[in-house]
Amino acid sequence: MKKPGTASPAIDPIVLDNLLDVDGSLARTGGDHDGERFDRVDFDGRELTGITFRECEFSGVSMNATKLRGATFAECVISDLQAPIFSAPRSIWRDVRIEHSRLGSVEVYEANMRSVQIDGSKLDFVNLRNANLTDVLLSNCIIEELDLGSATVQRLELQNCRIGTLDVAGARFKDVDLRSSDFSAVHGIDGLRGVTIDDSQLSLFAPIIAAHLGIIVE
Repeated sequence: MKKPGTASPAIDPIVLDNLLDVDGSLARTGGDHDGERFDRVDFDGRELTGITFRECEFSGVSMNATKLRGATFAECVISDLQAPIFSAPRSIWRDVRIEHSRLGSVEVYEANMRSVQIDGSKLDFVNLRNANLTDVLLSNCIIEELDLGSATVQRLELQNCRIGTLDVAGARFKDVDLRSSDFSAVHGIDGLRGVTIDDSQLSLFAPIIAAHLGIIVE
């Protein structure tokens, strides 16, 4: 049950019809792609800076070290994405669902995300520093390190996730729900202002808060 006053992310359903199957060979920097399906396409190492994908489906796609700086993904469904290095700084994500994917180092700093869900995926290091997140749901994910330093976040929920290290230094949060998820360590305790946690999580955060305030516990 949600705590009164903690708003949930608004995630709109994504319906894709009449998609055109393509092999991705025409994808270029700054290009526009609408209503296309990419199945088992290898984008590894490609230069796709500023590319736009609208109403597209990606299945079993590899994007290792693909250069996606400033790329836009709008109304897209992505499943079984593989990328030991996923590089998309300053990218735009609007109405996107990512599921059952395996990502290593994820560089999405200064990104803009709205109505985004990531489900059932494993991610090693996620760099969202200085990003803007609105209506984002992370569910059933394993994340080794989640860096939200200096990010601006509104309506974010981490649902049944396992997070190694959570860094929230300098973050600005509103309606952020961390309940039902586990954390091994948290950095930047001041950034937790505006976050909803449960009793068990409070026991994890208590020694961090005490150390921050200079409280000696014996």
